[in-house]
Amino acid sequence: MTTDEPNADSPEGVRLQKVLAAAGVASRRVVENYIVEGRIEVNGRVVTELGTRIDPATDHVSVDGVAVQLDTAKRYYMLNKPRGVVSSMRDEQGRPDLRRFTDELDERVYNVGRLDAETSGLLVLTNDGELAHVLAHPSFGVEKTYIAKVKGRVTPQVIQRLKNGIDLDDGPIAADKARILQQQAGERHTMVELTLHSGRNRIVRRMLDAVGHPVVELVRRSFGPLHLGTLRSGQLRELTKTERGQLLTIARAARGGSGANEGS
Repeated sequence: MTTDEPNADSPEGVRLQKVLAAAGVASRRVVENYIVEGRIEVNGRVVTELGTRIDPATDHVSVDGVAVQLDTAKRYYMLNKPRGVVSSMRDEQGRPDLRRFTDELDERVYNVGRLDAETSGLLVLTNDGELAHVLAHPSFGVEKTYIAKVKGRVTPQVIQRLKNGIDLDDGPIAADKARILQQQAGERHTMVELTLHSGRNRIVRRMLDAVGHPVVELVRRSFGPLHLGTLRSGQLRELTKTERGQLLTIARAARGGSGANEGS
């Protein structure tokens, strides 16, 4: 199909159940049950005809409201980036870069946004340019959560300042969420959790500097629906089918925007 309307009678395209089975959703028989039950949408429209044919290259399909990637050549990975590694596939200054984690992959992938060299944590790698374009742009509101070890004793008043908003050289900024996790080492350090969707360069570090608590260590723990979990520093894993669907659902809902890099 090349229009928004699924067509069960069109001689062109591929049967929907065949496409979804190839995409790993379920067996053809199970997918047929999904179709009859009205659980599948093509280009935003529920389809219930078993003979529905689609064009996998142009049509968007979701199951139970979650997007499905029909292009089996697309790959999506989560990396727990260590400190000291720059978010680049080739660093012109010769510093450690992301190639050490991707050289063994069969496909060429790129990082979605950036983490500065001294920030560790969750970085998405993919060869899906459209998805990367959306996820990296702050206007789409993809939230990121960071755990920061900062100097000094952070008070509830400081946390409220972060949530209310502070003025930086490049404009005001407010955390979507902020909280104290733990006071450490005789109150010389505090562990703080910060959630925001800004893509401005080194924004977490600059926000905490501005309230008088410079960052000692910084880790990104989540990116949108993705969470590091138990993934160890330096480890790379492919996203699960559920995780891929969650990211694709966000990207499709936000199509039509412009791109930007992110940093911390």
